[in-house]
Amino acid sequence: MIALKALRKNLFKSLLIFLSITIAVMAIFLISSVSQGVIGMYSKMIKTDGDIIITQKGISDTFFSNVDISLIQKIQNIEHVNSSYAMIVGASPIGHIPIAGIYGTTPNHFSHYKLSSGEYPIESEVILGENLAKQFSTKEINIANRKFKISGTYKSEIGFEEGGVVMNIADAGALFNRSASFILVSSLSVDKIDEIVEKISKFNSDIEVKTTQNFVKEYNQFKIIENSSFVISFLAFAMGLMGIASVMSMIVNSRKEEFGIMRALGKSRFFIIKNLFFETALMSVSAYLFALILSLGILALLPHIEMLQGYVNGTLSISSALYVLASTLIMAFLGALIPAWIASKTDPILLINQGCA
Repeated sequence: MIALKALRKNLFKSLLIFLSITIAVMAIFLISSVSQGVIGMYSKMIKTDGDIIITQKGISDTFFSNVDISLIQKIQNIEHVNSSYAMIVGASPIGHIPIAGIYGTTPNHFSHYKLSSGEYPIESEVILGENLAKQFSTKEINIANRKFKISGTYKSEIGFEEGGVVMNIADAGALFNRSASFILVSSLSVDKIDEIVEKISKFNSDIEVKTTQNFVKEYNQFKIIENSSFVISFLAFAMGLMGIASVMSMIVNSRKEEFGIMRALGKSRFFIIKNLFFETALMSVSAYLFALILSLGILALLPHIEMLQGYVNGTLSISSALYVLASTLIMAFLGALIPAWIASKTDPILLINQGCA
């Protein structure tokens, strides 16, 4: 109750602290969540139907990889292989849309894309993700310099795919001048995956064969996204936390007269520190929860914003949420309790005079 009275007494200053903490917490939540969402979507796309991924050796990005699609015939003859399919991933202007994802795949992978209308594409046909389909009302679509018939629409849990186009791999190969970006292989037995990797690696010296799990861990583009988002979110959060500490320190220093009167009335230093501790905890936790709710709301809206076409998504992990909570509380306590401890040790008369000055 004492903490609430103190916060109401300094309403404007309390609101300033509340907003500072809220903005700082939201900054790291949104930046880190969006980057993890992008990584998560692409990882899920790769892991969904494959245990092993085959890419061109020495290529850092699957967009530039070129693998001989004829390897599929050899792969299917390997013992313990369940299935395999090839994909071409690329991006191109589509109609009036400046850029969108294009996924060329072999027919045995079409079932991955759940049709919401129409039929799966044959030669010179495409199906559109539902987010992208909202942008078109015609029966045909221009991709690069070619015209394709729209044979249907599909839905997917992966934002990248929802905002993209799926076509036959032969059509995609003609657009991007490659055989396949990568080949994905599923095994009949988890215990045989390493054995299959070893056998496929012997087929061609120009390919790199990895389990999809290892590929996701080592993928350079993921590392770049993670490192960039970490640096940006760290700087944003650090600046926000320094702002919180500074504001808390200034507010505590402005209450020297109040602390002096408390000391003159016989209140102990522990009494002052204890009350300020509860004030800071109440303010910090309230602002953190408010920021968390706002961030979750924004992250829930992102996939439904038409102009983003589902390409921007976000996931907030429990570990990130706990890390931000701990950091917020530590900085807020340091900014409030250190000046309060110093002030509580000062002669009450000096504190009252400083507060009146």
